[in-house]
Parts: sequence; C-alpha cells; structure tokens
Amino acid sequence: MTFYICETCGVQYEASEHPPEKCLICEEERQYVSPQGQTWTTLEALRSGDVYHNEILQEEEGLFSITTTPSFGIGQTAYLVQDQGFNMLWDCITYIDEKTKEDLVSKGGVHAIALSHPHYYSTQVEWAEVFNVPIYIHEDDREWVTRPSDRIIYWKGESLALSDGIKLHRLGGHFKGGAVLHWSSAGHNGILLTGDVIQVAADRRWVSFMYSYPNMIPLPAPTVARIANQTASLTFDRLYNAFHRVVKEEAGQAVQRSARRYIQALEGRRFTT
Repeated sequence: MTFYICETCGVQYEASEHPPEKCLICEEERQYVSPQGQTWTTLEALRSGDVYHNEILQEEEGLFSITTTPSFGIGQTAYLVQDQGFNMLWDCITYIDEKTKEDLVSKGGVHAIALSHPHYYSTQVEWAEVFNVPIYIHEDDREWVTRPSDRIIYWKGESLALSDGIKLHRLGGHFKGGAVLHWSSAGHNGILLTGDVIQVAADRRWVSFMYSYPNMIPLPAPTVARIANQTASLTFDRLYNAFHRVVKEEAGQAVQRSARRYIQALEGRRFTT
C-alpha cells in the first residue's frame, strides 16, 4: 500500500495498492490536469537521487519561508511563524526530509499546522506525523481532504485563535473554507499570511482575488466586497502570499484599494469602449 502524490498539484492521497484513477484536486476547475496527463509519484521517490531540497529563509524576525528547490507541484511557499514560544506552520509543501526536520527543530520545532485551502494540503499528514502536531482545516473544505487523519481538526465559524498573537479567519472566495492567518503580535503593526486567498500582484502595491488562478476565473464583486469588509477590521502592515511575494508596507490599505479597483473593473467603471 502506497501514499501516492499527484505530480501536478503535489497533494498526497490515502494509501492504496495502485495509483488513484484521477486527482480530485486537479480534475476540478480551480486546478488542472497536466497536458501530458495524470501522473503520480511518492515521497520516497522524491527523496531519492538528491534532486530536491528545502530552502529555509528568514524573512523577518520570527518568520521563516520554506520552499522546495527545484520547484515541485504548484510550487508554493510554507511559512514558520514564531509567536512567543508557539511555532505555527502555515500551509504545507509536498517535500519533507530529515534535513528539513532538523532545521525546523533547531528553530524550536512545529507546534501546529494550519492550511489556507486545499491546493496546499500536499503532504500535510506527513508533516503532522513528523512533528506530532494537529492540523487545522476549516470545516467547509473537509470534502477536499484526500488523506484523512485523526490529526486533522476541522474548525468552524469565522475565526479561530491558536495563540495570543495568531488567529485564523475564514474569508472564503477561492474556496468556501479559504482562510488567512493574522499575526497581530508581529512587529510593525502585524502581518497577514494569505496563501492565495488574497494574491499579491506583480505590482506589489496591489493584490487581487480569484476563484481560479490557472484558469483565470474571477470572483464575483459581492464576494470581493465581503472579503474586503472582513479584512478591514484586521491590523496588518505586511502581507505575504504563497509565492514569495510581499506587500511590504500599508498592506491593509492595499487590500482595500485593490478590492475597490477589482469591483470597478467587474462593473465596467474603469474602462471606455
């Protein structure tokens, strides 16, 4: 019995004798099946051959990014957030090895894992078992879990405090249970980590909001207005997405003005014909 991993999205499935017939995540319109077809691998195969390794970088005090090189699957970044002795892993990446474990243990280890949305579930159960910790996923995204585990805690409602300075907020949009992490105790007025529930644009002064990024399906204006309204009450000066893009200052204002621009564009108020 093998825990197969989809090579396109990097999400691991519960143990089976043969690879699954299809990937639940990639078959859905917010992701995609590779033009070369559905292919599978395993964590053991990824660890062989010295091809992959994880790069851990300190982004600022108490915040470390974790990225696999060369890129695998979607290529997202995970973050280790250190909040007054409580270490939270925000989102997951597929690749994990003994060196990654040792590096994170040297930084105080991991005490809990929380996920923004299903595209980054990857090998979350492997990570939880290595560090013997719980996984927090919003109840609204339960249907997308491809490897069930008793370590998964399905939280409900609009927010969940995990420490004095770390709170999860369900914003929905990209996925019904799409969540962001608000680190209120971070220096310089707080940080918001968003996965791609809120996406940082190429122009780092702006963000955007999409139902599907690879297939370019926008969110409706009322949904974006609701997301903006929910984040308006949060204090944060910086915003980190899942791809090493950062809004470095006045990030709260950037979300609000970006939402206004987005809604104006959908309503045709930014264009002339």
